[in-house]
Amino acid sequence: MIRALVLTALLGSLPAAARPPRLTLLITVDALGSDVLLRNQPRLQGALGQLLDSGAYFPYARYAYAKCRTAPGHTTLATGTNPWRHGIVDNRWVDRSTGKLVYSFVDPAHPVLEATLKPGQDASPANLMAETLADRLRMATQERGKAVAVSLKSRSAIALAGRLGQAWWFDDGVGKFVTGTWYTKEFPEWVKQLNARKIPESSFGKTWDLMRPRAEYIGEDDRSYEADSYGLGRTFPHPLTGGLKEPGLNFYKAFGVSPDSHTLLVEAAKAAIVGEALGKDAVPDLLAVSFSGTDNVFHEYGPYSWEMQDTMLRLDKALGDLISAAERAAGGRANLTIALVADHGGATAPEQWAAAGLPAQRMNPKTISEGISAMVKERFGPDVTVMMEELDVYLGGPALTSGKVDGAQVRRAVADWLLKQPHVVAAVTREELFSAPDPAGYLAPLRKGYYPERSGDVVYLLRPFQVVYFDPEGSTHGSPYSYDSQVPVVFAGKGIKPGMYMTEIDPVDVAPTIAALLEMGMPASTEGKPRAEILTGK
Repeated sequence: MIRALVLTALLGSLPAAARPPRLTLLITVDALGSDVLLRNQPRLQGALGQLLDSGAYFPYARYAYAKCRTAPGHTTLATGTNPWRHGIVDNRWVDRSTGKLVYSFVDPAHPVLEATLKPGQDASPANLMAETLADRLRMATQERGKAVAVSLKSRSAIALAGRLGQAWWFDDGVGKFVTGTWYTKEFPEWVKQLNARKIPESSFGKTWDLMRPRAEYIGEDDRSYEADSYGLGRTFPHPLTGGLKEPGLNFYKAFGVSPDSHTLLVEAAKAAIVGEALGKDAVPDLLAVSFSGTDNVFHEYGPYSWEMQDTMLRLDKALGDLISAAERAAGGRANLTIALVADHGGATAPEQWAAAGLPAQRMNPKTISEGISAMVKERFGPDVTVMMEELDVYLGGPALTSGKVDGAQVRRAVADWLLKQPHVVAAVTREELFSAPDPAGYLAPLRKGYYPERSGDVVYLLRPFQVVYFDPEGSTHGSPYSYDSQVPVVFAGKGIKPGMYMTEIDPVDVAPTIAALLEMGMPASTEGKPRAEILTGK
């Protein structure tokens, strides 16, 4: 009898123990390369530092495709697959029907609520070709589980929310959180109240100053290759006015660079937790928060700057407020899963590399485009057009459309011209991409990033340390080299074994791992696999 009672008690306890977390908090930190986190980790004493100590920390995850940028990065994290399946090959590409550049999540049929839809603006997930983690959660729970994504950037929020979640982003044209009519036709009350608080405006006229004493920051504050945008200046303290007398576009852009943007996102996440009652029942919910300020700092000042060092310290602090709110909502850490990851890393300003003796240079893509155009015009006439978006060359014009000129011949000529340039290590036409030999492994990342309807007619790769950027200052990202492609991944929560896991993983593993922790199926097109070692410690 006693034995039967004990067995009954044990069996009764199993469902509770096996229940998935009530709330999953997916944190993405834009442009947080592995090198940036590892370099700053010893000074992180807040929530981020604690997460690294208490979680399963993979410092060396690496994206497998070539163009490491925000839209493909967030979409890869959300779908567990690469651009060759999910279709988001870059932040923007050439629309072959119009010959114009468009943003990745453009959708004129679904305007943005309470904001002017700018031409080509990100607005909906219509271009997304794969199921996301948020979509799978909504379907697995028969739409009882909620999925909410918030970010400064529309492309980040839309990718994480997928087709069935909610996406909210900060529009710096109107200075408030918005969404597209794909997701809803009217703002819920919690978003109205959030916007009514006018959180960014409380920073107007203030300055972004150093969090710690100046002696604790490494390097120089003022460097000639740092940008001076939105009235921020190149040195601390940075004024937060945008050069305006009252809040407007330039102020909101300056605010987006400052660490005050971290606070805004945390407040938005907390409002979503309360407004959507996230984590309040046994049906699992997903909250995705993408911190964009780190990327804004990176582009303006670079990964070694005082600004990046300071924003990391402030992010470390801000995450404490976010995680505490998520824990309270879920009823404790035992009901909460946390995943932290980055969408890409980023190159050092090439002038800094060059000064240190590395073969680096800043390259204006216009120079490459003009060289290709001149060659094409000379060989095939003026009726063949050339457009470029970073590593993709798009060919068009009436001579190709009519068949007057052989397209394959033009594409081969462009690839040959690129291969003759001293800074190019690989160039291949669309016909050859998946069949050409690849002894050095340069074509593999181009293949995984290639979606035929959206990628170029010719794709190419530059040598390491060649930074393709229109701007004469600051820096960018978009290559397969480790400084752009290598990012940290951290999992924390019930049953997860803490430790530093030195295995190099692929970020496509993030979505299937979260799906496994949620005890549901994986997104439909997933290429990754659950990281079982985070539960076993092996």
